[in-house]
Formats: sequence, structure tokens, C-alpha cells
Amino acid sequence: MSSSWINLDALWKIIVFGVLLGAGLPALFAIGLRALEPGSPATVAAESADGTAGSAQPANLAARAFAVLCFAVILAAIGWGIYEIVNQA
Repeated sequence: MSSSWINLDALWKIIVFGVLLGAGLPALFAIGLRALEPGSPATVAAESADGTAGSAQPANLAARAFAVLCFAVILAAIGWGIYEIVNQA
């Protein structure tokens, strides 16, 4: 369904990319930060077990790897956006 006034094919692409990049990347950044948080449930349980409730433990290796993956996806999206802008000419 195409109209002379509205290009529906372009409209749905704009909406999908806007939702994915406009809300998805900030959400992915927040998830990455949450994975690095030292007060995660696993860290709190370990601190209460050994009696060191006041010390801030770093996130475990799996959480750090997941956070790095989240941040790598964000950096890749930024790089792709810059690439697309530069190659428009």
C-alpha cells in the first residue's frame, strides 16, 4: 500500500530503527552498567556469608564479560552510524 503523500515502506523503517537505536542502545547501556554494579544479588550473598558486608566487591568475570559485550555492541552501533554518515556523499 503506497500513497503519493506517504512512503509507508520508508516510514516503517524509520520507526523500527528509531525504536531499536533510540531506546534499545540506552537500555543496553543500562544493562551493561547494572552488570558491573558491585551490589548485585550474588555479591551481596557472598559478602553476608563471609561477614565483609561493608566492602565493595568487583563484579564477577561473567558479569564483566557481559558488560564488555554490551558496551562493544554500543560502540559498534556508533561506528556504523558514523560510517553511514560519512559515506552519504
